[in-house]
Amino acid sequence: MSSNALVSAPTLRARLKQFIEHNTVQRVLLALILINAVILGMETMPGVMAAIGGYLLTLDKAILAVFVLEIAIRLFVHRLAFFKDGWSVFDFIVVGIALVPASGPFAVLRALRVLRVLRVLTFVPSMRKIVGALIQSLNGMLSIAMVLALIYYVAAVMVTKLFGQAFPDWFGSLGASLYTLFQVMTLESWSMGIARPVMEQFPYAWAFFVPFILIATFTMLNLFIAVIVNAVQSMHDEEHKAEHAADVATQQQLLSQMQQLQQELVQLRAMLNKPTAE
Repeated sequence: MSSNALVSAPTLRARLKQFIEHNTVQRVLLALILINAVILGMETMPGVMAAIGGYLLTLDKAILAVFVLEIAIRLFVHRLAFFKDGWSVFDFIVVGIALVPASGPFAVLRALRVLRVLRVLTFVPSMRKIVGALIQSLNGMLSIAMVLALIYYVAAVMVTKLFGQAFPDWFGSLGASLYTLFQVMTLESWSMGIARPVMEQFPYAWAFFVPFILIATFTMLNLFIAVIVNAVQSMHDEEHKAEHAADVATQQQLLSQMQQLQQELVQLRAMLNKPTAE
């Protein structure tokens, strides 16, 4: 009886693995995630909740039960290897948050249920590549962010000393200057709302604002984009290298088999041509 159990457990695990990784099952789970996203959006509408709120909450719980069952199957199939995959850990955390009672000190977790929508990233390979590229580019982005923070600090100290007394709301303190410079960097009303009023009292203020925008907005932010694009290209090149290596390995295997077959044919021909003893 125990031997049958030992044999059936791996078989069951293999069948469940084949089931949970089947394309149809993956499409159904993706559809449920999208339906759940619509439900969570409808829960923010008081009129809809007053009319069909009970049905929406029931459907939401049913979809959550499917997600919990999916995670349980994947845990059974992969066991500890489940937690070695970052996307699996992400799914586990997102689904686990929805199971925490959203009451009392955990009331804020009710709003975090919408994180379940992010599980779309797990099921769409192209999205996973983009997220992977973002993670891969974190080191480069951190270096650029440090340079940008240094530029911000120097610029904030400058404008606080230059324009702080005349415009205390914008540049009266280091914190106010940093926030104002962030608004300038986003190009939101930077000219008519900030730069021109300052230039009415300080005509040469353009000599600060124009270089700051060129450096902070057009140069540094484009460097962020360049780092991300470079990471995406690197991942794309690595995938092509892996595919090329697989093709080369297949070709070498075929060549080896052909050479072996040729040697066997030569040996067979030699045996056939060998004169028989009279």
